Amino acid sequence: MTDAADLPPGPWDGWPLDREIVLARVVNAPRDRAFRAWTDPAQIVQWFGPEGFRISSHGIDIRTGGHWRFDMIAPDGTRFPNRMDFLRILPPAWIEVIHSSDRDPDPQAFRILVGFDQQANRKTVVTLRQMHPSAARREAVIGFGAVEFGGQTLGKLAAHLERG
Repeated sequence: MTDAADLPPGPWDGWPLDREIVLARVVNAPRDRAFRAWTDPAQIVQWFGPEGFRISSHGIDIRTGGHWRFDMIAPDGTRFPNRMDFLRILPPAWIEVIHSSDRDPDPQAFRILVGFDQQANRKTVVTLRQMHPSAARREAVIGFGAVEFGGQTLGKLAAHLERG
């Protein structure tokens, strides 16, 4: 189990719940493997994003202070520019990022905390917390399917880890 000391200090404790989305999935892999799937540039591009979407990377440096610029490409070919700025990484416990549309400033950018909680059965609970800039923005992203798309993304992670 993740020790409370593993959790990052900062805005997570006091963030208003009306701005947060939380998704979780049990994956059939030990914590270190699940963590590597998120931090290995060769792996993350294989599974990240909703069903039917693919990733085109324009630069990937997954480390504290690093960035990942990429397009999520929808089944119809529409490209959605994205950027993740990696704020803090504590292997194999958590990853903290700012996710934006790869434009500055992006008032819709949101903070993500991905946690990896090893279970006694060697499976891992992956928890994805999103903190949005406002309650209205949270409602907007829920309205366009962010919860379903996030669930699909975690499902693709689980399938990737099952393949080994």
